[in-house]
Amino acid sequence: MVGGHARARPPREMTGDPEAWPEAPSPDAGAEAVRQIARRLVRAMQERGLSLRATAAGSGVNRQAIADLLAGRSWPDVATIARLTHFTGVRLWPDGPVRVRRSKQ
Repeated sequence: MVGGHARARPPREMTGDPEAWPEAPSPDAGAEAVRQIARRLVRAMQERGLSLRATAAGSGVNRQAIADLLAGRSWPDVATIARLTHFTGVRLWPDGPVRVRRSKQ
């Protein structure tokens, strides 16, 4: 699998509470970036009154791919993020370095 072991599990499972996705932060930098992208996309869709179907049609991204991104079930690729960014007009990628919380051991 591309990305090795770090991508063997979906991003939502790499948070402290998968049921709280996308609100629960992740100690994994990749999963945290996906979480922030999902949160920004949800907000953009809500602000514009866009459904999954309308977002898929307008962006050219498969509806199931968008649903999986929003639910934290997949690792979106750069082309997917670029298409969604172009369609919504919102920068989805996190600004600056992704901040992660380290678990206390």
